[in-house]
Amino acid sequence: MIRGLYAITPECANTALLLAQANAAILGGAQALQYRNKSADGDLRFEQASALNALCQAHETLFIVNDDIDLAIRVNANGVHLGAQDATIASARATLGGDKIVGVSCYDDLNRAHDAAARGANYVVFGSFFASPTKPGAARPSLGLLRRARRQLSLPLVAIGGIDLQGARAVITAGADAVAVISALFAAADIKAAAREFCDLFSLENHDCA
Repeated sequence: MIRGLYAITPECANTALLLAQANAAILGGAQALQYRNKSADGDLRFEQASALNALCQAHETLFIVNDDIDLAIRVNANGVHLGAQDATIASARATLGGDKIVGVSCYDDLNRAHDAAARGANYVVFGSFFASPTKPGAARPSLGLLRRARRQLSLPLVAIGGIDLQGARAVITAGADAVAVISALFAAADIKAAAREFCDLFSLENHDCA
């Protein structure tokens, strides 16, 4: 299950540095780690995904690959995350099998979330809730949409997009089961401490967070 802090890796060509950053996030309590690198070549992506998957397995942390079903299979990741321009849930299931996690970006579209749930998604992501340096032009859903999704959907809801501690409080209160964080986590001076601060928010709301 996707719960608590969902860390999404920054693009980093230095695999050793990326592993150290991911390890700090996991030690701080991240429940899931998504590997996201749009610019690296295939060899580097495989190297990094393999190393991150081994790290996550050692810590019993979920490891998700962004977009790339084939890479997820090659490294035996726990699952894949799909955007609007990526493969369908059906093709992901056909390739990965029924025991893997499939997450879907739904942006500001509650109908897309209902469709994803009906097609077998394990979790859905809404956002960008706040201004994000990663996707400055992204759709900006309201907290009201998240509240409606919480009433209507039974699968885990993930909030993403420019989420800092203050924003995390807001989306958790509105119904998010997890917060997906890049900059506020990996740009922190102390990544482990930053992760713990995010996890503490879920503890206050009686959510699961190690």
